[in-house]
Amino acid sequence: MKILVTGGGGFLGQALCRGLRGRGHEVVSFNRGHYPALDALGVAQVQGDLAERDAVVAAAQGCEAIFHNAAKAGAWGPYVDYHRANVLGTRHVLDACRTHGIGRLVYTSSPSVTHRATHPVEGGTADTVPYGEGFKAPYATTKMIAEQEVLAANDASLATVALRPRLIWGVGDNQLLPRLVERAKAGRLRLVGDGNHLVDTTYIDNAAQAHFDAFEHLAPGAVCAGRAYFISNGEPRTMRETINGLLAAVDAPPVDKTLPFGLAYAVGVVCEGLWRALPLAGEPPMTRFLAEQLATTHWYDMAPATRDFGYRPAIGFDEGLARVRAQHRAAMGDSGISSGA
Repeated sequence: MKILVTGGGGFLGQALCRGLRGRGHEVVSFNRGHYPALDALGVAQVQGDLAERDAVVAAAQGCEAIFHNAAKAGAWGPYVDYHRANVLGTRHVLDACRTHGIGRLVYTSSPSVTHRATHPVEGGTADTVPYGEGFKAPYATTKMIAEQEVLAANDASLATVALRPRLIWGVGDNQLLPRLVERAKAGRLRLVGDGNHLVDTTYIDNAAQAHFDAFEHLAPGAVCAGRAYFISNGEPRTMRETINGLLAAVDAPPVDKTLPFGLAYAVGVVCEGLWRALPLAGEPPMTRFLAEQLATTHWYDMAPATRDFGYRPAIGFDEGLARVRAQHRAAMGDSGISSGA
């Protein structure tokens, strides 16, 4: 069938496009830019802004399903920017579904919609972990609003499902791992707290597979229709083991220095004040929301996703690290640079 993927040029977006093409679907990607990697996959590209309703509706013409993956992510920035992309953009995707009679919508949400200050989540499911409150970041606020509207739109003519993948990483990661490496090499990386609290992550192939599994089971009246699901590898590790495993896979120095949560939170308060007052470019190195996220236990139960649409993470944490390591060393060899440089 013909499927629209929003944000197909991003890390998860490309994995979705690649997987859908491999399954024989015709894919259209709605992006802000143009991506040669999508051309190589045979993906048609439409450039536009999610905040422009007519552009979104036009991109979805002739499609039978939508994977709404695009979003403005980050821990800092004006609320209006996040609202335009994440709330208005999602409303426009829903409008496109209604306009063209599209019957299936898989929405990429985020576990941050349930964030509560330093409130641990241990084996949580969407049924046991409520939506958050008192958000200190517009990303979490706007993703929560968008998810709620997507699920409320589920009915007899449009089946919707929301997936909340936790910390996606893996081969091709151009977001999480590069930032960790940059800070580690500059000596600016710290573990917030003692680093021994458990966290879940999601290898990129598993994140994409969850979307495909949900899509294949999604239909009006299906068990997963109108529901949200946490997605992860289902094998929580300590924050220390997680970060240092990722760094070791690309020959970056490990992090062993820690920062007490109270101090990290205070630094976040100061940084936010400076970035607002001056203002400074880019994101602050620490925010209150980031300090809370980095210091808190977060791991989830995959049983609902397995039960309702058969999701079983195929790539374990250690195998994922091996794949990242192999890709990194191949890249270093191709460039003629020693991995120990």
